[in-house]
Amino acid sequence: MAWKRIVVEMGMGTSIRRQDYTMAAVRALRDALWHNSLMVARALDMDTDSMFVEVMIGVPKPEAVDTAKVLAVLPHGTGEVKVVQGGLEIPSEDGTGMTVIANAAAIVKLDLP
Repeated sequence: MAWKRIVVEMGMGTSIRRQDYTMAAVRALRDALWHNSLMVARALDMDTDSMFVEVMIGVPKPEAVDTAKVLAVLPHGTGEVKVVQGGLEIPSEDGTGMTVIANAAAIVKLDLP
């Protein structure tokens, strides 16, 4: 058997005032996941917890993301989180803060023949 990509879900999340890169990443992953109901595992008579999810997060400061908090968002299966340079920082008008935008991709895989 081999892990095969079956779904790629995409999302976006923000931290409008707190500059919380982890919260923006968590919101991005939730955005990707909570707009879908994957039935493919059940259709193949597989447990939904048999899924493996590769999570990719893009933020301006990858080192500021707590990957364990992002991974905890997954409702089923196991996974891993990779954080890369991406997303946006939008400075406030007065220059005292910024809005952080994170992008997420959830790549869902099943172990199939």
